[in-house]
Amino acid sequence: MRILFIGDIVGKPGRRAVKQTLAELRRREQLDFVIANAENAANGSGITAEIFRELIDSGVDCLTAGDHIYRRKEIIPTLESKLEIVKPANFPPTAPGRTWTVLAAGDGLAVGVLCLLGRVYMRPVDCPFAAADRVLAEMPAEVRIRVVDFHAEATSDKQLMGRYLDGRVSAVLGTHTHVATADEQILPGGTAFQCDVGMTGPHNSIIGRRIDRVMSTTLTFRPTEFDVAAGDVRMCGAVVDVDPQTGRSTAIRRIKVSLLPEGGFDVA
Repeated sequence: MRILFIGDIVGKPGRRAVKQTLAELRRREQLDFVIANAENAANGSGITAEIFRELIDSGVDCLTAGDHIYRRKEIIPTLESKLEIVKPANFPPTAPGRTWTVLAAGDGLAVGVLCLLGRVYMRPVDCPFAAADRVLAEMPAEVRIRVVDFHAEATSDKQLMGRYLDGRVSAVLGTHTHVATADEQILPGGTAFQCDVGMTGPHNSIIGRRIDRVMSTTLTFRPTEFDVAAGDVRMCGAVVDVDPQTGRSTAIRRIKVSLLPEGGFDVA
């Protein structure tokens, strides 16, 4: 089974990259299931119900979140009613949304998805390791394919989670920093791991925001709007091959899909 995990979708450029490339990419890469982190899909912060539907209609099977998930309060009814989106499992139990989901891939195989928020240099949240244990105990045992989005800042935090869950989940894939890391690997227990799968959006930017705006505020402390940038739009992520009988991964590779100025796209 082949899964594509798409890194943080940033604003309209990121959504455009998904919309323009995913259908062809699913065919070309023979993808069975697509997961995307979409907490920054609405103008760089949060997500709306309309954008949720746009991404699902574009071919994404499941959306994960992070620390900005509640920036747009209109997403709350969607979080509470739809199976295709999950909140961080270590948010308080009273926070809106489901902590995990199980969805059917195109071939009928069940895929379990959960996301967790790191604690190093992040907002205060419950223990992600304890939350992972709780969710995996709740998830039906027959669901062997399990993918974790670990939305965290520190690479050490992410490496620890990968090792902690090695052999218990199919993949632990990092998001949040918007910069792809070159450490993709299969851990000894069969878990695919990468510290961060990168960003989907404008790469002529400071992690998705206009360079001039970020530079001005950094140098002068004058407040300004960190608008989403526009140039060099790419979709970054990881492709993971999983043995459906065991739930163990057999391969992982980085993928970068660049939109071309003349139309179309290039895959690297």
